[in-house]
Amino acid sequence: MSMRCELTGKSFQTGNNVSHAKNKTKRRFKPNLQNITFISDVLGQKIQMKVAASTIRTVEKKGGLDEFLINTPNSKLPLKAKKIKKTILLKNS
Repeated sequence: MSMRCELTGKSFQTGNNVSHAKNKTKRRFKPNLQNITFISDVLGQKIQMKVAASTIRTVEKKGGLDEFLINTPNSKLPLKAKKIKKTILLKNS
C-alpha cells in the first residue's frame, strides 16, 4: 500500500522522536490519506483516488478536479494525474 497522494505526490517525511532525556530515534510523519471519489464534469464520470486531506481542500478551492488538473503544471503531477489531465484536455478541445 503506497503512502503517496495520487494528485500531488505528497509522501511521508522523516524526523526524530525526542524523549525527555533528549534521546533521538527515527520516525516517519505519514500524510493523512483518504480514499475519495471525485466527479469529473468534463469526462462525466467518477474517479476514485487516494489523496491527502490537504489536497481535497485544495481541489475544492480551485473549483473541482478538472480545474485543479488543468491549472497545475505537469511537472508537479504524478503519472496517474497526468493521464487524467490528458484525457480531460482531449475531451475539452
